[in-house]
Amino acid sequence: MSSTKIHVVPAGIGFVLLAVVQLSYGKTMGSWAAPAPAPAPSSFGSAIDQGIAYFLLLLALTITYLVH
Repeated sequence: MSSTKIHVVPAGIGFVLLAVVQLSYGKTMGSWAAPAPAPAPSSFGSAIDQGIAYFLLLLALTITYLVH
């Protein structure tokens, strides 16, 4: 009987702490609604920069593989 109480008390404390942590995020009723849509991209400049970065990464990997 006493071994059961030993296991139940930490589990109960854990569930209470879990509930407190979940409530501490501070969500209001308005934030439970659908999330706001992402802003539309204003230009393709960042996409071009990312493409160049990927190309340079692949080039560096290829050179590393060939040198190794």
